[in-house]
Amino acid sequence: MRITIYTRNDCVQCHATKRAIESRGFAFDLINLDSNPEAADELRALGYRQLPVVVTEQESWSGFRPDMINRLHIRASA
Repeated sequence: MRITIYTRNDCVQCHATKRAIESRGFAFDLINLDSNPEAADELRALGYRQLPVVVTEQESWSGFRPDMINRLHIRASA
């Protein structure tokens, strides 16, 4: 499963999301908007206004969403 997390350096919700996904054993690609500001424009164009933004092959969401992270874990276990 391919997971990409868009984050910033001092984002509490971003850190919580990364820890939760790591604790479930998932690998992910990290795109830091502090070092890649053009990615922020892309996210805004898609309608996202909150970080982190998590993108998988099936879905995407923003903010710290333990419910969505748990769905990833359930889907991977099936």
